[in-house]
Amino acid sequence: MKLISKKYILAAALLASVGTTMAQDFNSAYFIDDYKYRHDLNPAFGNDQSYVSLPALGNLTVKMQGNYGIDGVIFKNPNPNGKKTVTFLHPDITWDQVKGNLKDNNKLSANVDITILSAGFKGFGGYNTIEINEKTSFGLQVPLGLFEFAKNTGNNRYDFSDLRVRVQSYGEIAFGHSRQITQDLRVGAKVKVLLGLGRANMEMDNVTADLTNTNQWLISGQAKANFNVKGMTLKEKEKKYNNKPGKYKYVSELDVDGAGLNGFGLGLDLGATYKMDNLGVEGLTLSAALTDLGFISWSNNIQASNHGETFVFNGFHDISVNEDRDNNTIDKQADDYSDQLADFANLQNDGDQGSESSMLAATARLGAEYILPVYKPVSFGLLLQHRFDGDYSWSEGRLSANYKPLTWIDGGVNVAVNSFTTSAGWVLNIHPKAFNFFIGMDHILGKTTKEFIPLSSNMSVNLGMNVTF
Repeated sequence: MKLISKKYILAAALLASVGTTMAQDFNSAYFIDDYKYRHDLNPAFGNDQSYVSLPALGNLTVKMQGNYGIDGVIFKNPNPNGKKTVTFLHPDITWDQVKGNLKDNNKLSANVDITILSAGFKGFGGYNTIEINEKTSFGLQVPLGLFEFAKNTGNNRYDFSDLRVRVQSYGEIAFGHSRQITQDLRVGAKVKVLLGLGRANMEMDNVTADLTNTNQWLISGQAKANFNVKGMTLKEKEKKYNNKPGKYKYVSELDVDGAGLNGFGLGLDLGATYKMDNLGVEGLTLSAALTDLGFISWSNNIQASNHGETFVFNGFHDISVNEDRDNNTIDKQADDYSDQLADFANLQNDGDQGSESSMLAATARLGAEYILPVYKPVSFGLLLQHRFDGDYSWSEGRLSANYKPLTWIDGGVNVAVNSFTTSAGWVLNIHPKAFNFFIGMDHILGKTTKEFIPLSSNMSVNLGMNVTF
């Protein structure tokens, strides 16, 4: 948790290179009939085949979305003789170069979802699913003002707010059932038992920075962080008050002694599909789903806040990105930025506040699929969805063209417009007897850094292997 909390919560707020809580989505496959995990998108969907997943390989999702790219924070060294890549804080990188690649409110989201075990089978008058999943997500929101302040362009006052960082990890045991109610109507539901592994959330509001006569910054505003992690402690250092005698302690590092479950909760998915043939619209199927309705109740809630005190901050300082003779690796650089951001947040330990509950990020989906009456292997689909998640909410519309040339192979291509960007996706699903393999992307991977981080901050890879029967 030290790795997650210190490196990827605090350092990412400045680097903004990797952040909204997301469910296990592969929207490109929503209209693929025998995609085995369609029930994760709408629990009313069943499958022609029963299946059992290969352990940890049945359904793997790696996804990142953002409304800006890391080419706004990481640059080639402007010095022709320089060999290192530099951050936007380098003195030879101008503010105009930086802000051209950033938004007023910069958002980023990332998640890794792993299906540990899953099975689907016919029975009890319908189609049934059992799943054990692990989900980890990261959300980030950084105002443009923080980047401007970090560049220290010479203004005497900065006013910015709404810095948000959140990390969450939990296990999921899910039981689903869908069945045909009438010839046209099919419904489904899924009940989930949630096992909280850890959660961290940091918010900063009403933040101002004023330059003093000694070229230091007086920072004021409200900052609060909550950590729901078993065995977590906050390490502290002492610091002098800037406007009164004495010293106070502030949080400098997070540490975890051991690990374990720290929360329990429940979730619910609901869905339905309706074929419009009997209403005179041959080939049209409408669908709707509401997934991830639920909550997790966390046992431990370690809180830190800045207590509303004004304090002195010496500013951010640039470091290179590439490894050098001093072993200045990405890990070490993230730690260095973490230390600077820990000073900037100026959090003080408030101790364990007892239990706390957090809601899941619910998702609503509306789908419409039209199968060509004159050539039924081809269909077109429109999927609309919205994620209900406070500051991390987002919406998307995706238009798909799907093709099933053989009974055991199908796939499709699609385009989407969402709150982050415009994207193109694809899916290939191979499902002969005894075996299933699928692969695809909701966002085709473009240019990347040497570390394979997409420059656009948008990427998606979904794949899985299953035994069918």
